[in-house]
Amino acid sequence: MQIYMVGGAVRDRLLGRPVNDHDWVVVGATPEQMLELGYLPVGRDFPVFLHPETREEYALARTERKSGRGYRGFVVESSPNVTLEEDLSRRDLTINSIASSADSTGATVLFDPYHGVQDLQARLLRHVTDSFREDPVRILRVARFAARFPDFTLAPETLALMQEMVEDGEVDHLVPERVWQELARGLMSERPSRQFEVLRACGALKRLLPELDRLWGVPQRADYHPEVDTGVHAMMVLDMSARLQAPLAVRYACLGHDLGKGTTPADVLPRHIGHEQRSARLLAGVCERWRVPTEVRELADVVAREHGNIHRSEGFDAAALVRLLERCDAIRKPARLDEILLACECDARGRLHFEEKPYPQRPRINAALTAVQSVATSVIAAHAASKGVTGQKVGELIHAARVEAVAAWLAQPAS
Repeated sequence: MQIYMVGGAVRDRLLGRPVNDHDWVVVGATPEQMLELGYLPVGRDFPVFLHPETREEYALARTERKSGRGYRGFVVESSPNVTLEEDLSRRDLTINSIASSADSTGATVLFDPYHGVQDLQARLLRHVTDSFREDPVRILRVARFAARFPDFTLAPETLALMQEMVEDGEVDHLVPERVWQELARGLMSERPSRQFEVLRACGALKRLLPELDRLWGVPQRADYHPEVDTGVHAMMVLDMSARLQAPLAVRYACLGHDLGKGTTPADVLPRHIGHEQRSARLLAGVCERWRVPTEVRELADVVAREHGNIHRSEGFDAAALVRLLERCDAIRKPARLDEILLACECDARGRLHFEEKPYPQRPRINAALTAVQSVATSVIAAHAASKGVTGQKVGELIHAARVEAVAAWLAQPAS
């Protein structure tokens, strides 16, 4: 039995990056031997075990043989006769196909049959073998790694192979859960726009997210959007969300906030009247198709519908501000409001020459919410009940009191 560290831990250590998780491959062992040593079985499709103390994953060396469409169309074979090189050959990229172990002196020894170290030094994303084409998830993984390592380039032969896979229809067999998992991880990367640039370059974006793909080439008003191209703007907004260290829900909202601009009639371009509601409808379909988590889709829906109003809110009076807060459900969910406003700030600053501009709408709307929260609704309701007022009339009294509170705040002299 021989045990090797593999995958991301080896790669990140060589890059001088933090290593959070370790993956191990075991060569020359059987499941029975692993159980005898106290390892806990967890793999359903192939033999994977948890270390009895560290709880890190140890997988028996294995090979894979294509048996059908999609990433589930494989026959996995694991035996003590599978070599380390055979196990490494089934991995996606050369930079992930490096293994390491310690020799008798404790020194680290690298096993690099596919020249992953060389590709790390060259900052190159390159597939290991032609078997890459057998698993469409690898397209998503390459796009994600491009976002995680923005200074790496994609090997031309790997891009060509990905294009062939798309043309062969492999991406059409991806399951929703896996697509969302990879997209979400790419969204949280250092430069998330690269994920979608790679997917677009190989043709997968048109299959997976046609609503986003059609934004490229759609013009916008140059006075509001000096970058003009809607697809370019979408990527600038997304990268701004990474720059501002936004959480996943905000980044996803940034990705989808302008989808409706792709359906604007050509005769009204470059204006996009009513695109907010169209964006919300398109986003609903995307969320359903890829089974986006509820809390993520709800935030994206509000941002799609209301980002235009939030941008224009500097001119809103008290009544308009309260209505905006109510539509955002900010009074019931105040913590979510700041995420909505952060997404809108990313939208405002994700434009050419606007990257460093402040976004005063964010503190203004938060201050309006503070004024609304100062209204003692229980007191108003109790007083109304004592007068025999119930139902919708109570809600109207509370709404009026909130407008009055915001008006009083607006009337205060600027500090």
